[in-house]
Amino acid sequence: MPNPSISQAFVLGAGLGTRLKGLTLRRPKPLIPVAGRPLIAHAFDHLLEAGVRRLVVNTHHCAPVYDRYFSSHYKEASLTFRHEPDLLETGGGIKNVEDLLGGGPFIVYNGDILTTLPLEAALAHHFSSGNEVTLVLRSHGGRLDIAFDPLTGHIPDIGFRLGRTANSHVFTGIYLVDPTFFHRLKLEKVSVIPSFLAMAANGTLGGIVVDAGDWWELGTREKYLGVHHDLRAADPSTSWVHPEARIDPTARLTGATYVGAGSKIGAHAQLHDCVLWEGAHIAPQTCLTRCIVTENQTACGTHTDTDF
Repeated sequence: MPNPSISQAFVLGAGLGTRLKGLTLRRPKPLIPVAGRPLIAHAFDHLLEAGVRRLVVNTHHCAPVYDRYFSSHYKEASLTFRHEPDLLETGGGIKNVEDLLGGGPFIVYNGDILTTLPLEAALAHHFSSGNEVTLVLRSHGGRLDIAFDPLTGHIPDIGFRLGRTANSHVFTGIYLVDPTFFHRLKLEKVSVIPSFLAMAANGTLGGIVVDAGDWWELGTREKYLGVHHDLRAADPSTSWVHPEARIDPTARLTGATYVGAGSKIGAHAQLHDCVLWEGAHIAPQTCLTRCIVTENQTACGTHTDTDF
């Protein structure tokens, strides 16, 4: 019998990215580059590996920037963007794509995570349990905001809002959804959490713990720099300088420094644990530590923990 799969996914791409405000002034958070690729492209690859062949993304802030990176297809998957002129949050955002995804089960995937966790066990559990919604959880590695009962496979509380059970697990930002869930939602600005809490209250909100693979939530600049450090440590032999970058031979790059396409680094510059986006320009003699130089911006002088 073939392994169960879900062929469509909704990726949340409309968030404002307020905690990364310095990095999201001119692009949506899911388009910030991680090791030179838009964060959301890593999500797409993860979903394609799990069998998804239809991708739907909601947009709001700086929506036209998506057109610079993507068309109507991503590799072997169709790709559709649904713009929200007024931000609908998670619940309203899901309801707003019912016409695109209402014909079968789908995966919801937060646009601010990077992960390699295997989804096969979650898919199998979702179908075998008959859950309307199954949240994918981890036992460590982030904020504990979900209560989980391993005996029943159900989630009795979220953030202790029902006053039932203390938080014990991390919500990964990934959940598997049966189309019947659309009946719980309204096309208005509302979070998905009230619907989840109603299900938790009557013992029907499912969950599964998947601790295999890696998982990062990139909500802050510290976590953004941290994921580059982790990725570099995992694969130190790969060049982190884009072939289209130009670096003076006297410049010195150390730590988890990534240099994006079209970047230019001047003579005797020193960069440690920095991330350079496309077209970044580093003036000669510049010394940067844990800095982020965004697209087509120039950095000069000596700085630590500064965004340009």
